[in-house]
Amino acid sequence: MAKPWSASHIGFLAGEFTELRISADVKEQLVKLMLAELDRLVPTMEDETIENHPERKTLDDPQRTRLNYNRTRELMIERISKLESVGSAAVQRGIDDLETFLSTTIRAASEAAAVDRVGTIKPRHLQKVVKLQDDGVDIAKVMPSPEDDSLSEAMGSGANVLTPTSLRRMAKQFAEMPVTDAAIEELLALYYDVVEQTEAGIRESIMLGNSAEGFIQRLSEMKSLMMLGWMKRMLKRSGEYARERGYKRIDIEQVVHLDAFQI
Repeated sequence: MAKPWSASHIGFLAGEFTELRISADVKEQLVKLMLAELDRLVPTMEDETIENHPERKTLDDPQRTRLNYNRTRELMIERISKLESVGSAAVQRGIDDLETFLSTTIRAASEAAAVDRVGTIKPRHLQKVVKLQDDGVDIAKVMPSPEDDSLSEAMGSGANVLTPTSLRRMAKQFAEMPVTDAAIEELLALYYDVVEQTEAGIRESIMLGNSAEGFIQRLSEMKSLMMLGWMKRMLKRSGEYARERGYKRIDIEQVVHLDAFQI
């Protein structure tokens, strides 16, 4: 029968996530909790593996494809020069870092393809990302993160499609007050005006070969617009302006005072 992790090992690992000391009793309890979680996790993974790959005899991660462990370990061994071997923890770290790198790179290339209005990532899109990386741009830092799930919830089934109905729903969610028809009309006009100006800025950056940081900033702005993070911010600010004046709903008076390009 396999031995569980030692309490000291789990305590050391848990210590990575807190600055407080962890008592011996808590370490023991953590081991039991981890085993209980494993009791839940493994059968679930087993069933999902069989469902997805009936012919497979080895437990797999059914949620996603991971980099091959053995192949990654062999490649890492080839590249070490001061040590003799590569431990499993190092391989796991390498896989995590490589998958993060892949995710960030392909997301940035997707943004470049979106600017070209094409549905396929081409070598030219990847080359733009590589050039940015060669120029010292940290893609992971400048790429916009996805908006909160609350945006999708507020938008309902028509996520990312702005309509008067979806705007009313968003106003109730983020500004916590209703919005008048006149304010909705003004917000929509403002939104599409900002989209048009941002698109023009992206085209200008491409044609004039502006700095990498400027190009990425434009992409980030467009991503925020497409994910409706911009509209979320505008509604929140409109609601704040309305409350400051004692109003119970957002009207056009608040919208016209918005700075559409304020981050």
